[in-house]
Amino acid sequence: MFKAKNGDRKLYAHFEPKSPVAESFRTLRTNIGFSALERPVKTLLITSPGPEDGKSTTAANLAVVMAQAGARVLIIDADMRKPVMHQFFETGNRVGLTKLLAQGAQSGDVIRPTMVEGLSFLSTGPIPPNPSELLGSARMKAFLKEVSTQYDVVLIDSPPVLAVTDASILAPLADGVILVVNSGETRVDAARDAKSHLEKANARIIGVVINQIKMDADDHGYYYYYRRDDDEQKNETEKI
Repeated sequence: MFKAKNGDRKLYAHFEPKSPVAESFRTLRTNIGFSALERPVKTLLITSPGPEDGKSTTAANLAVVMAQAGARVLIIDADMRKPVMHQFFETGNRVGLTKLLAQGAQSGDVIRPTMVEGLSFLSTGPIPPNPSELLGSARMKAFLKEVSTQYDVVLIDSPPVLAVTDASILAPLADGVILVVNSGETRVDAARDAKSHLEKANARIIGVVINQIKMDADDHGYYYYYRRDDDEQKNETEKI
Protein backbone atom coordinates (compact mmCIF):
# COMPACT_ATOMS: atom_id res chain seq x y z
CA MET A 1 0.00 0.00 0.00
CA PHE A 2 1.05 3.58 -0.48
CA LYS A 3 -0.51 6.47 1.31
CA ALA A 4 -2.21 9.05 -0.87
CA LYS A 5 -0.76 12.52 -1.05
CA ASN A 6 -1.68 14.94 1.71
CA GLY A 7 -2.86 12.07 3.88
CA ASP A 8 -6.02 11.46 1.80
CA ARG A 9 -7.65 8.09 2.31
CA LYS A 10 -8.60 6.46 -0.94
CA LEU A 11 -10.43 3.46 -2.30
CA TYR A 12 -7.89 2.66 -5.00
CA ALA A 13 -9.76 -0.48 -6.00
CA HIS A 14 -12.85 1.62 -6.73
CA PHE A 15 -11.47 4.84 -8.17
CA GLU A 16 -8.39 3.37 -9.89
CA PRO A 17 -9.46 -0.22 -10.70
CA LYS A 18 -6.81 -0.67 -13.41
CA SER A 19 -3.93 0.46 -11.21
CA PRO A 20 -1.22 -1.92 -9.96
CA VAL A 21 -2.36 -1.19 -6.42
CA ALA A 22 -5.91 -2.32 -7.20
CA GLU A 23 -4.53 -5.45 -8.85
CA SER A 24 -2.55 -6.26 -5.71
CA PHE A 25 -5.79 -6.22 -3.71
CA ARG A 26 -7.36 -8.62 -6.17
CA THR A 27 -4.38 -10.92 -5.68
CA LEU A 28 -4.92 -10.67 -1.94
CA ARG A 29 -8.57 -11.55 -2.42
CA THR A 30 -7.64 -14.61 -4.47
CA ASN A 31 -5.13 -15.84 -1.91
CA ILE A 32 -7.63 -15.47 0.90
CA GLY A 33 -9.98 -17.62 -1.13
CA PHE A 34 -7.30 -20.31 -1.40
CA SER A 35 -6.74 -20.21 2.36
CA ALA A 36 -10.44 -20.81 2.96
CA LEU A 37 -10.87 -23.91 0.80
CA GLU A 38 -10.95 -26.34 3.72
CA ARG A 39 -12.13 -23.97 6.42
CA PRO A 40 -14.39 -21.10 5.27
CA VAL A 41 -13.60 -17.55 6.30
CA LYS A 42 -16.85 -15.62 6.71
CA THR A 43 -15.58 -13.09 9.24
CA LEU A 44 -12.11 -11.63 8.75
CA LEU A 45 -10.29 -9.36 11.17
CA ILE A 46 -7.73 -6.89 9.79
CA THR A 47 -5.20 -5.54 12.27
CA SER A 48 -1.58 -4.46 12.61
CA PRO A 49 1.13 -4.25 15.26
CA GLY A 50 0.95 -0.46 15.51
CA PRO A 51 -0.65 2.63 13.99
CA GLU A 52 0.02 3.87 10.46
CA ASP A 53 0.77 0.38 9.11
CA GLY A 54 -2.03 0.59 6.55
CA LYS A 55 -4.58 -1.79 8.07
CA SER A 56 -7.59 0.43 7.38
CA THR A 57 -6.63 1.03 3.75
CA THR A 58 -6.10 -2.72 3.39
CA ALA A 59 -9.50 -3.48 4.90
CA ALA A 60 -11.38 -0.89 2.85
CA ASN A 61 -9.85 -1.84 -0.49
CA LEU A 62 -10.12 -5.56 0.20
CA ALA A 63 -13.82 -5.06 0.90
CA VAL A 64 -14.19 -3.28 -2.45
CA VAL A 65 -12.55 -6.01 -4.53
CA MET A 66 -14.55 -8.69 -2.74
CA ALA A 67 -17.78 -6.85 -3.58
CA GLN A 68 -16.59 -6.34 -7.15
CA ALA A 69 -16.27 -10.12 -7.42
CA GLY A 70 -19.96 -10.49 -6.61
CA ALA A 71 -19.87 -11.12 -2.86
CA ARG A 72 -22.23 -9.46 -0.41
CA VAL A 73 -19.76 -7.71 1.89
CA LEU A 74 -20.07 -5.85 5.16
CA ILE A 75 -17.13 -3.87 6.50
CA ILE A 76 -17.20 -2.89 10.17
CA ASP A 77 -15.08 -0.16 11.67
CA ALA A 78 -14.37 -1.58 15.12
CA ASP A 79 -11.50 0.81 15.83
CA MET A 80 -13.28 2.78 18.50
CA ARG A 81 -10.05 4.48 19.52
CA LYS A 82 -9.25 6.19 16.22
CA PRO A 83 -11.95 5.50 13.62
CA VAL A 84 -11.13 6.44 10.03
CA MET A 85 -13.17 4.08 7.87
CA HIS A 86 -16.01 6.59 7.44
CA GLN A 87 -13.52 8.83 5.63
CA PHE A 88 -12.98 6.16 2.97
CA PHE A 89 -16.70 5.87 2.32
CA GLU A 90 -17.40 9.58 2.73
CA THR A 91 -20.04 9.20 5.41
CA GLY A 92 -20.64 10.70 8.81
CA ASN A 93 -19.87 8.90 12.05
CA ARG A 94 -22.72 10.01 14.28
CA VAL A 95 -24.34 6.58 14.50
CA GLY A 96 -22.78 3.16 14.23
CA LEU A 97 -21.50 0.22 16.22
CA THR A 98 -21.60 1.97 19.59
CA LYS A 99 -25.30 2.75 19.16
CA LEU A 100 -25.94 -0.89 18.33
CA LEU A 101 -23.94 -2.26 21.25
CA ALA A 102 -24.69 0.32 23.93
CA GLN A 103 -28.17 1.56 23.02
CA GLY A 104 -29.75 -1.53 21.51
CA ALA A 105 -30.16 -0.21 17.95
CA GLN A 106 -30.97 -2.76 15.28
CA SER A 107 -28.43 -3.58 12.59
CA GLY A 108 -30.71 -2.17 9.90
CA ASP A 109 -30.65 1.19 11.66
CA VAL A 110 -26.88 1.60 11.52
CA ILE A 111 -25.58 -0.35 8.50
CA ARG A 112 -25.39 1.76 5.35
CA PRO A 113 -24.91 1.06 1.66
CA THR A 114 -21.81 2.46 -0.05
CA MET A 115 -20.95 3.71 -3.53
CA VAL A 116 -19.74 0.16 -4.29
CA GLU A 117 -22.47 -2.26 -5.31
CA GLY A 118 -22.76 -5.15 -2.87
CA LEU A 119 -20.71 -3.43 -0.15
CA SER A 120 -22.28 -2.21 3.10
CA PHE A 121 -20.59 -0.28 5.88
CA LEU A 122 -20.95 0.06 9.65
CA SER A 123 -19.05 2.93 11.24
CA THR A 124 -18.03 3.06 14.89
CA GLY A 125 -20.36 5.84 15.89
CA PRO A 126 -19.30 8.15 18.74
CA ILE A 127 -16.19 7.01 20.58
CA PRO A 128 -17.28 5.35 23.84
CA PRO A 129 -15.44 5.42 27.19
CA ASN A 130 -15.28 1.61 27.32
CA PRO A 131 -14.43 0.20 23.86
CA SER A 132 -12.96 -3.07 25.12
CA GLU A 133 -16.03 -3.89 27.18
CA LEU A 134 -18.37 -3.20 24.27
CA LEU A 135 -16.35 -5.25 21.80
CA GLY A 136 -16.16 -8.17 24.21
CA SER A 137 -19.84 -8.09 25.06
CA ALA A 138 -22.40 -10.79 24.36
CA ARG A 139 -24.19 -8.29 22.11
CA MET A 140 -21.11 -8.04 19.88
CA LYS A 141 -20.85 -11.81 19.58
CA ALA A 142 -24.54 -12.08 18.74
CA PHE A 143 -24.25 -9.27 16.18
CA LEU A 144 -21.35 -10.93 14.36
CA LYS A 145 -23.25 -14.19 14.30
CA GLU A 146 -26.26 -12.39 12.88
CA VAL A 147 -24.45 -10.55 10.07
CA SER A 148 -22.42 -13.62 9.12
CA THR A 149 -25.69 -15.18 7.99
CA GLN A 150 -26.69 -12.09 6.03
CA TYR A 151 -23.43 -11.42 4.17
CA ASP A 152 -20.96 -13.57 2.30
CA VAL A 153 -18.01 -11.83 3.98
CA VAL A 154 -17.73 -9.61 7.05
CA LEU A 155 -14.50 -7.60 7.37
CA ILE A 156 -13.58 -6.04 10.71
CA ASP A 157 -11.08 -3.21 11.01
CA SER A 158 -9.73 -3.32 14.56
CA PRO A 159 -7.27 -1.19 16.53
CA PRO A 160 -3.57 -2.15 16.42
CA VAL A 161 -2.70 -5.24 18.44
CA LEU A 162 0.00 -3.71 20.62
CA ALA A 163 -1.79 -0.45 21.39
CA VAL A 164 -4.85 -1.82 23.22
CA THR A 165 -6.53 -5.16 23.96
CA ASP A 166 -9.38 -4.70 21.46
CA ALA A 167 -7.83 -6.72 18.62
CA SER A 168 -7.11 -9.64 20.95
CA ILE A 169 -10.72 -9.51 22.16
CA LEU A 170 -12.12 -9.54 18.61
CA ALA A 171 -9.67 -12.02 17.07
CA PRO A 172 -11.23 -15.23 18.47
CA LEU A 173 -14.64 -14.06 17.23
CA ALA A 174 -13.41 -14.03 13.63
CA ASP A 175 -12.80 -16.99 11.33
CA GLY A 176 -9.43 -15.55 10.34
CA VAL A 177 -7.02 -12.69 10.96
CA ILE A 178 -4.76 -10.79 8.59
CA LEU A 179 -1.85 -8.93 10.13
CA VAL A 180 -0.68 -5.86 8.21
CA VAL A 181 2.94 -4.78 8.66
CA ASN A 182 4.83 -1.87 7.12
CA SER A 183 8.09 -3.04 5.57
CA GLY A 184 9.68 0.36 6.12
CA GLU A 185 8.40 1.08 9.60
CA THR A 186 7.28 -1.98 11.57
CA ARG A 187 10.02 -3.34 13.81
CA VAL A 188 10.63 -7.08 13.71
CA ASP A 189 10.12 -7.38 17.46
CA ALA A 190 6.80 -5.50 17.19
CA ALA A 191 5.58 -7.87 14.46
CA ARG A 192 6.68 -10.84 16.56
CA ASP A 193 4.91 -9.48 19.66
CA ALA A 194 1.72 -8.83 17.69
CA LYS A 195 1.74 -12.38 16.35
CA SER A 196 2.27 -13.71 19.88
CA HIS A 197 -0.62 -11.63 21.27
CA LEU A 198 -2.97 -12.92 18.58
CA GLU A 199 -1.92 -16.53 19.08
CA LYS A 200 -2.49 -16.25 22.83
CA ALA A 201 -6.00 -15.02 22.01
CA ASN A 202 -6.56 -18.18 19.91
CA ALA A 203 -6.65 -16.21 16.67
CA ARG A 204 -6.37 -18.00 13.37
CA ILE A 205 -3.77 -15.97 11.46
CA ILE A 206 -4.30 -16.79 7.80
CA GLY A 207 -1.71 -14.43 6.39
CA VAL A 208 0.43 -11.34 6.61
CA VAL A 209 0.22 -8.30 4.35
CA ILE A 210 3.60 -6.65 3.92
CA ASN A 211 3.06 -3.03 3.12
CA GLN A 212 5.22 -0.37 1.42
CA ILE A 213 7.21 -2.79 -0.73
CA LYS A 214 8.75 -0.97 -3.69
CA MET A 215 8.79 -2.71 -7.02
CA ASP A 216 11.40 -2.30 -9.75
CA ALA A 217 9.01 -0.90 -12.32
CA ASP A 218 7.18 1.63 -10.20
CA ASP A 219 7.81 3.64 -7.09
CA HIS A 220 4.66 2.32 -5.45
CA GLY A 221 4.00 0.25 -2.39
CA TYR A 222 2.43 -3.14 -2.97
CA TYR A 223 0.76 -5.84 -0.94
CA TYR A 224 2.34 -9.23 -0.72
CA TYR A 225 0.26 -11.95 0.87
CA TYR A 226 1.54 -15.35 1.85
CA ARG A 227 -0.30 -18.43 3.00
CA ARG A 228 1.16 -21.89 3.50
CA ASP A 229 0.11 -25.15 5.02
CA ASP A 230 -0.04 -24.88 8.79
CA ASP A 231 3.36 -26.49 9.46
CA GLU A 232 5.14 -24.42 6.82
CA GLN A 233 3.39 -21.25 7.94
CA LYS A 234 4.35 -21.90 11.56
CA ASN A 235 8.01 -22.28 10.58
CA GLU A 236 7.90 -19.15 8.47
CA THR A 237 6.13 -16.98 11.02
CA GLU A 238 8.59 -18.05 13.68
CA LYS A 239 11.01 -15.73 11.87
CA ILE A 240 8.77 -12.76 12.59
